[in-house]
Amino acid sequence: MNTRRDLFRLAAGASLLAFLPAATRGDAPLYKDARAPIDLRVRDLMARMTLDEKVAQLVTLSTTKRDVMDGASAFDPAKADTAYPHGIGQIARPSDRGGAATANDTGTEVTGRWRAPADTIAFVNAAQKWARERSRLGIPILFHEETLHGYMAPEATSFPQAIALAGSFDPDLMRRVSAVIAREARAHGTALALSPVVDIARDPRWGRIEETFGEDPYLCGEMGVAAVEGLQGNSNILQPGKVFATLKHMTGHGQPLSGNNVAPAPIGRRELRESFFPPFRAVVERTGIAAVMPSYNEIDGVPSHGNRWLLTQVLRGEWGFDGAIVSDYAAVPELATFHHVAADMGDAAGQALIAGVDCDLPDGVAYRTLADQVRAGKVPSDAVDAACRRMLTMKFRAGLFEADPIDPAAARRLTANAEAKALALEAARRSIALLVNDGTLPLTAGAHKRVAVIGPNAAVARLGGYSSLPTGPVSLLEGVKARLAGKAEVVHAQGVFITRSEDRSANDVLLADPAKNRALIAEAVAVARTADIVLLAIGDTEQTSREGYARNHLGDRTDLDLLGEQNALFAAMKATGKPVVVVALNGRPPSWPSVVAGANALLECWYAGQEGGTAIAEALFGDVNPGAKLPVTVIRDVGQIPYFYNHKPSARRGYLFADKAPLFPFGFGLSYTRFEVGAPRLSAPRIAIAGTVTVEVDVANVGERAGDEVVQLYVRDQVSSVARPVMELKGFERVTLKPGERRTLRFQLGPAAFRFWDAGQREVVEPGLFDIMVGANSRDVQTATLEIV
Repeated sequence: MNTRRDLFRLAAGASLLAFLPAATRGDAPLYKDARAPIDLRVRDLMARMTLDEKVAQLVTLSTTKRDVMDGASAFDPAKADTAYPHGIGQIARPSDRGGAATANDTGTEVTGRWRAPADTIAFVNAAQKWARERSRLGIPILFHEETLHGYMAPEATSFPQAIALAGSFDPDLMRRVSAVIAREARAHGTALALSPVVDIARDPRWGRIEETFGEDPYLCGEMGVAAVEGLQGNSNILQPGKVFATLKHMTGHGQPLSGNNVAPAPIGRRELRESFFPPFRAVVERTGIAAVMPSYNEIDGVPSHGNRWLLTQVLRGEWGFDGAIVSDYAAVPELATFHHVAADMGDAAGQALIAGVDCDLPDGVAYRTLADQVRAGKVPSDAVDAACRRMLTMKFRAGLFEADPIDPAAARRLTANAEAKALALEAARRSIALLVNDGTLPLTAGAHKRVAVIGPNAAVARLGGYSSLPTGPVSLLEGVKARLAGKAEVVHAQGVFITRSEDRSANDVLLADPAKNRALIAEAVAVARTADIVLLAIGDTEQTSREGYARNHLGDRTDLDLLGEQNALFAAMKATGKPVVVVALNGRPPSWPSVVAGANALLECWYAGQEGGTAIAEALFGDVNPGAKLPVTVIRDVGQIPYFYNHKPSARRGYLFADKAPLFPFGFGLSYTRFEVGAPRLSAPRIAIAGTVTVEVDVANVGERAGDEVVQLYVRDQVSSVARPVMELKGFERVTLKPGERRTLRFQLGPAAFRFWDAGQREVVEPGLFDIMVGANSRDVQTATLEIV
């Protein structure tokens, strides 16, 4: 018994045996007895259900919420009686009146129509009251929401985007952020959260790279485990203030063909197992993860939503996952409409159900055919029963059958309160990476009498995808003005616009008018000439880096440099002769060679959340010492793709007329102080295949400021039976050190750090020599040699 999931199973079995003698006591149905073991409650309830009621548990309402709403968008019990006489299994995003746009429904009328928080709670309470009191068996409804970097609803706390949080290299921070997200979502009636994303991201052209924890399997796994622990806690019975998590998107999603979202992922099974599976496996084996979501794409011709090997053999069989598999939005119908491996909706539903998908999000378009298919003998009733059993188990584990109505006053107290805002500020501070600095930073407040804050991202708080409308988001301009109040004059110019619209839900994306931008650049030059220093905020918008979920709603790119006239703006700022500090606010890695070569300093802030402006200003003026690292390799040219640090030895030979090195290596980040990371010391030079070695490494702050260093440990198999990566991250620790302080860190490496899949597709540890490398990034390391015998 080595995993938390094993403990969950043992506890469930023990409670079942203990209850059996009293299982038939009382007049109320057993499934309504909160004291009864969940297995027995599910069995009793399912024995009372009709086929139509079982299928209803697999169906969700999103745009079809209109079927149960009145003219004011409130829940209408009479309409629900008529439209859903067999009950409602799940409702998507109650905070959104219209429902979610998908590849099959990209109309703007279904996006951005947020409910006020009190209206969301009223809708949830009314729907649950109807389900409990007017449906035949009183089965409550499961509500889910998006929670990538905050509960995606108005007035909720918006934290830094996932890729920024990954750059913190701080799982404890991720755990605490996720706990606040869970608290806010649960306070509004949601029990299922659609996060975290643990896809490894190997193609920065892909617009969803910002949603990931970067390119490394180990980092993605550690951050994913922390996120799930924060969202769910450490029990498979949902505790107050917690929500069930959904692990996304299994798998291959982060390296699609040509960088196009949902395109095929031409990845071999060994590569799947060694690179793409590990983050998912880590979460499944180390937490009680409640739900897993397959990816849109296909692997070797088989779409993930119809891939029984992936979902049943590997996920459920090899890893022991016992939760629910929930579809991505419209992915089941797309087996017919997009992949063309199913003849129609019924065929798509049957394939997905047999593969192991338990519910059809967001509107159950395909699964609504299941009852008729079972009656016609096309789909086995046992498959419907299995899916229904898992969805009901989630509802019982969530305590929905006993839950009281949601309290709006409590929700107000728990949402975006002082604690949450303080954590959002802390998260932003710890997610900022310093990539370039010639000594210009940190600035001294008041040393420059006039500071110019210029650029398309200066006066707007960029939040990134899967965001709503937080209260009081702080832009860079606002943060700098607050920091310099009474000490310096702050002047501002737009510089350029990136796009013509700021509507992130818009299908069409049009770049700003170049002629107008040239005029704006001239205005910015005039402002910059009056200043002593320029803070230039450039990068992406929520339109230029986003999920391309439909052919008419694109988000992927063929180039990675700055869009529009941003390079021209940077050149114009440099030409003024003023120091130029670049503040990167972006969803994609900053593959901006001209800017990197010419900037006096560059802070990578990603999308820093609602408190980002304050945190960035603190970093600029030295109140905070940047300590984050890059969770991705930053390439210098799109022709290098795919480029990731843990490549095979035969890769990276180079190109004619080009530097083969990236702009910045994985794990890179500077500081306002200086650190020394010593050579690794091994507890033993030789261990057995099943043995463990302790690696010690000294890290010292030899500079004049307190600061953070992320010490990273990598492993390389010198000679192996199949080609292995040149290095793989197997440990990291972020430490805060005062000037002159020294600390010894210890890492434990066991068989999991050295195992791989051999030519026979067996997971093994082979004897041989291994390089154990430590350093402050993946490029600058020192090495010791370990022998495994």
